[in-house]
Amino acid sequence: MYSELDPVLSTAVRLAVVSVLMKTKQADFNYLMEVTHTTQGNLSHQIKKLSEADYIEVIKTFKGNYPQTICQLTDKGRLAFEKYVEDIKKYLHL
Repeated sequence: MYSELDPVLSTAVRLAVVSVLMKTKQADFNYLMEVTHTTQGNLSHQIKKLSEADYIEVIKTFKGNYPQTICQLTDKGRLAFEKYVEDIKKYLHL
């Protein structure tokens, strides 16, 4: 039986952000923008959606005189990603 895929993770950029955060404890905005190959505006929007779903925590800080945005995965986000991967495996019969 097929489960409905998590709509929060069914967007390519959001899925990419969460998969990066699964490997790293945290990542800053510029790094996420580099690995997702998306625009600043789009990444900001997708991070906001992930944050609203409590999948990531957004930490605003400063590095020198420059603002820095750091994202880290929450337990809820980690569990949602793991479930998403399992659901995809069922679709692919893996």
